[in-house]
Amino acid sequence: MALGLEDKKAIVAEVQEAAQGALSAVVADSRGVTVGAMTALRKEAREAGVWMKIVRNTLARRAIEGTQYECLTETLVGPSLIAFSSEHPGAAARIFKDFAKKNDKFEIKGGAFEGNVVSVDMLATLPTYNEAIAKLMSVMKEAAAGKLVRTIDAIRDQKEQEAA
Repeated sequence: MALGLEDKKAIVAEVQEAAQGALSAVVADSRGVTVGAMTALRKEAREAGVWMKIVRNTLARRAIEGTQYECLTETLVGPSLIAFSSEHPGAAARIFKDFAKKNDKFEIKGGAFEGNVVSVDMLATLPTYNEAIAKLMSVMKEAAAGKLVRTIDAIRDQKEQEAA
């Protein structure tokens, strides 16, 4: 289907707007994936705060030009599905990685974070806010417990020395 100039401008503007507020981006090739599977992927992405669209490469290149995702230009070859994570940097990567495990025809081309091309695996393993807080709290709890144990030992040692 041929797109008119105004349609192309609208697509470029839409992708630019998504890129402006995004924390990370992931590009994939979805050739051969069934419509039902893609619908499920889109639903999951929407629920996770991920903007996702199949965009012509020339329009995608034009849209990301001048943004921190310009580094993805070389990955925009062949059919491209581009996703921008706006709530958590690892959301799109995590969704795409899980989807690729279930659909062998789904190929992840690359990802970007803070203006650099990065491993999608690295992006997918970034902890969520709640996971990071939980890890921090467990470390603080262990540190506090360790200090408490050392203090009790010191008091016990001091009492033993006084008794002797």
